Amino acid sequence: MNIQQAYNTWAESYDTVVNKTRDLEGVALRALLPATSFAHVVELGCGTGKNTGWLASKTNRLTAVDFSADMLAKAQARNQHPHVIFWQENIIQPWQFLDAPADLITCSLILEHIQDLNSVFAQASAALRPGGLFYIGELHPFKQYQGSKARFETAAGSVLELECYVHHVSDFMQAANRYGLVCHDLREWFDDDRNGTPRVLSFLFAKRG
Repeated sequence: MNIQQAYNTWAESYDTVVNKTRDLEGVALRALLPATSFAHVVELGCGTGKNTGWLASKTNRLTAVDFSADMLAKAQARNQHPHVIFWQENIIQPWQFLDAPADLITCSLILEHIQDLNSVFAQASAALRPGGLFYIGELHPFKQYQGSKARFETAAGSVLELECYVHHVSDFMQAANRYGLVCHDLREWFDDDRNGTPRVLSFLFAKRG
């Protein structure tokens, strides 16, 4: 089962099961973004719309993108706002969903499924206006070193593990620098005990210029 098929299968139960990574990444997103509004926001990996409604409150134009048709259907059902447009898109392919520069691009829990970060960083940088922001929230590579990865229990009771790639902190920083993005904030997010392994890694980059 490929990534797209897996998320189509996961869509039915995604919002109802305990998912610490999903929930903590939502906290990270809200903490890193400035308390301001944006003219045009692009949400990569909108999934079932866990962050879409909140992002919609910060902009007059939101483009929400996901690879999974079933995830998108859930997001549309819970976020019926006239200024939100949903697109099904594979973001490693040329982006067809943009007709104007974005002020903010968010990328939530999808880069672990993409082997080469360069294609995403290159297109994000090209899509942002000068000074525009690029937020990334991912499962922390330290968790991945310990064997954690995206997985879920199917309706049949089996556990399905998705294909994932490890991206080190330096990989994100080097890709950002390569495409003209400066790191404004980098934070690690823990479940409870800060002496343990962080669960989520988040960045806020800005486009130079």
